[in-house]
Amino acid sequence: MTLLDASGIQTIYGQGCSECLNTTGDRAGTNQCPHCGSVVACADADLSVRSGEVVGIVGESGSGKSSLAETLTLERDPEATTDGEVAYAGYDGNLLDVDYQTRHSLRTDEIGFVHQHIRDGLDLDFTGGGNVAEKLLSAGSRSYENVRKRVRELFEATEIPPARMDDPTRTYSGGMQRRVQIARALATDPELVVLDEPTTGLDVSVQARVLDMFRRVQREEGVAAVVVSHDLGVVRLLADRTLVMRHGRVIESGLTDRIMEDPHHEYTQTLINSVL
Repeated sequence: MTLLDASGIQTIYGQGCSECLNTTGDRAGTNQCPHCGSVVACADADLSVRSGEVVGIVGESGSGKSSLAETLTLERDPEATTDGEVAYAGYDGNLLDVDYQTRHSLRTDEIGFVHQHIRDGLDLDFTGGGNVAEKLLSAGSRSYENVRKRVRELFEATEIPPARMDDPTRTYSGGMQRRVQIARALATDPELVVLDEPTTGLDVSVQARVLDMFRRVQREEGVAAVVVSHDLGVVRLLADRTLVMRHGRVIESGLTDRIMEDPHHEYTQTLINSVL
C-alpha cells in the first residue's frame, strides 16, 4: 500500500520569477536563479513511500534533499514558498494545505522526524526520558505510569540504558542523543519516520551502531522511513529505493542496489566512484 505520495514538490527562497525553473537545475549547474537571485531549493520532485519501505534521498550539500524532507514532515519555513501535492493514506486532500491543528496532529501521531541537528530535535536541559515523554503527552497520554512504561520500552528498543532516563540529555553522548531523537520519533507509533542526516557529528563506530539499531527497530515495528543523507553508505545500508538529487532536482531514482551497481547519471557515477 502506498503510504505517502508526493508530486511536483517545489520550495523557493526569495521572491521568485518566471525564469526560476528554466534557469536552474542539473543542466544549468546551479539552483540560484540568475535573474532574480532566488534559490530553488527543490523543484519538480516526486517521491512515493509504501508501508514498511525505506526510501533514501542522497546528494551533496545544497542539493535540495533536506528541503524535500522538511516538506514531507510538514515543516513550514516562513522564508520559503512551497508548492506541490502530498497525499497521505487515510487523509483527504493535499497535506500542504492542511490547517495548523491537522498538521500538528499528523506530526504528533503519524509522521516522526529526526532532525539533522540535535538541538533542533531535543531540549538538552530536559531529561532524556522527558524529551520522549513530551511527545507522548502532546499526543494525549495522561497516565504517568503508562508514559514511564512506554519511555522505558523505547529506551530499551533504541539501546539506551533505562537507568539514564532521568539524567539531563546534555549529559548523554552524541550517539545516545541521536537515539533519544529516534525514540522520540517512534514514541506514538507513527506510520512514517523521516531522518535528516542521522549520522551527523557521530564517530564512524557510533554511526554503525545507531544505523544497525534503527534498521532493527524499523523492521520490527514495520514503520516506513525516508532517510536523507550525503553518505552513500548510510543509504546503501538502510534504503530499499533511492533518489539522487542535485541542484534542487531529482536526477535519478530506482532500487538502491541498481543505483549503486549500475548508476545511469554521470553525477551518480561520480558520487559512487568517489567512495570506492
